[in-house]
Amino acid sequence: MSSKKKVFWTIVTVILAVLSIVTVFVQEESLSTLDLEKALRSASPVYLILAVLSMLGFIVFEGEAIRSILKQVGYKRHPVQGFLYAAGDVYFSAVTPSATGGQPASAFFMMGNQIPGPIVTAVLILNLVMYVLAILTIGILSFVTRPDIFLHFHLFSKILIIIGAVMLVILALSFMLLLKNRRIIETLCRFAFRILHRMHLCEHPEREMDKLEKKMDDYQDCVEEMRGHKKALLYAYFWNLLQRISQLLVSAFMFLALGGVAKESFSVWVTQVFVAIGSYSVPIPGGMGVTDYLMLDGFRGLMSDANAAKLEMLSRGMSFYICVIICGITCAIGYVINKRNGRKGK
Repeated sequence: MSSKKKVFWTIVTVILAVLSIVTVFVQEESLSTLDLEKALRSASPVYLILAVLSMLGFIVFEGEAIRSILKQVGYKRHPVQGFLYAAGDVYFSAVTPSATGGQPASAFFMMGNQIPGPIVTAVLILNLVMYVLAILTIGILSFVTRPDIFLHFHLFSKILIIIGAVMLVILALSFMLLLKNRRIIETLCRFAFRILHRMHLCEHPEREMDKLEKKMDDYQDCVEEMRGHKKALLYAYFWNLLQRISQLLVSAFMFLALGGVAKESFSVWVTQVFVAIGSYSVPIPGGMGVTDYLMLDGFRGLMSDANAAKLEMLSRGMSFYICVIICGITCAIGYVINKRNGRKGK
């Protein structure tokens, strides 16, 4: 994605964020910024800290998942570097439609750390498979243990959640197919080079494809290497599972911080699981608007409208907006450091 497009989608994301926040305030007329401020001041510091740690865990655990896969193919990287790879994914996934910018941004930082492109491609595709499988696992367990939570949602919300679940299954199957069949990637790349040639952005598409053919051999070797380390794949799945659980716990801890009853916190967590699945139903940056709607609808089945709006604003602000800001700052610092190191290497 070009720099101009990144700036454009960042602006669109900011506009969507403002509209989403304004919509929540309009829907719940009794809610004000003063109410949110009072709620935070009276909130339990312990649970607020746990909410913050859960939000950070979303980034940390993804970094560990990527590092665990890299390690098995011979590329050991520091946890700080793993955090940067994850931050790139989280930030650009949040500001681009259907999270299309996340993987390229993560790849950019990985290749800046001297990891070959074919290896990066295989590692990121495998991590995506584990990421999607982790969401589906949590979703299935949530539906089996608390189907009543799903039934609390209104019909439109249920439709969004079902569409989101179908999209996740399709994504999982697609990524698995990409890992098993290199020809699919080559066909997609060949098509992309032809389009770029027609747009006068690639003068010699066949020459680029010849280069790609050689790199795909490295990609295939990397995939075969990963298949031979089943234990390492389980580690990657484990880290992705922790990542999803960690992010979803933000709402539960925020609920407890605001004085919620402990025995009801699991219901809040399961509600957030269904919200996360439903957010994949529409290709909007960060699922904004859709996620807010689903959160309000789900929480209103558990508490008063005023408390639902308060919880939605604070937990969404923590798990998404603050998280994205932290990742954006991390990406900016990482970009400057990588550029400086690149100049030194010349």
